[in-house]
Amino acid sequence: MNEFSIVCRVLGTLFNRPPQDPLLVPLFTLIQEGKLAEHWPLEQDELLARLQQDADPQALAADYAALFVGSECRVSPFRSDYEAGEEAEVRAFLTERGMPLGDAPCDHIGSLLLAASWLEDQSQEDEVAAQTTLFDEFLMPWCGRFLGKVEAHATTSFYRTLAIISREAIQCMSDELAEAEGNDEQ
Repeated sequence: MNEFSIVCRVLGTLFNRPPQDPLLVPLFTLIQEGKLAEHWPLEQDELLARLQQDADPQALAADYAALFVGSECRVSPFRSDYEAGEEAEVRAFLTERGMPLGDAPCDHIGSLLLAASWLEDQSQEDEVAAQTTLFDEFLMPWCGRFLGKVEAHATTSFYRTLAIISREAIQCMSDELAEAEGNDEQ
């Protein structure tokens, strides 16, 4: 698993699952012990230290639920609530690339980041083109608004910091994809 995949997997998982989910125990342990920075490829040590200070999954549960869960959530995590287009477009794009999908909507911010990780891990011939399409069409047009709302509505510093880390990481990865695609065209 390369750096791009790690970043997408960590961020996607933190947005996709409630903090008290048993599958997140290893990730929260890394964060709490300050060891995520050892594996984090981006220069975000100060932000990761801030994330560590407020990384108690039980204390974060109410904020996560209020932010992202249910029809009355403060911040919709779904692309279809920010952009014209349907979840079916994302589903068709990912299915076309062979990604196994369940019944859950796949236009969730966490699902899209996890899909970017999956595309990277599959390393097919059109990997950069597929990732670029995912970022350019299905992630970048709305994630800034989403992350701004998370910063504005989160009651814990953990989710405000996660939004900042995510904004910087997503922009960095998008720039990296644009550079890789430019190199492919030469």
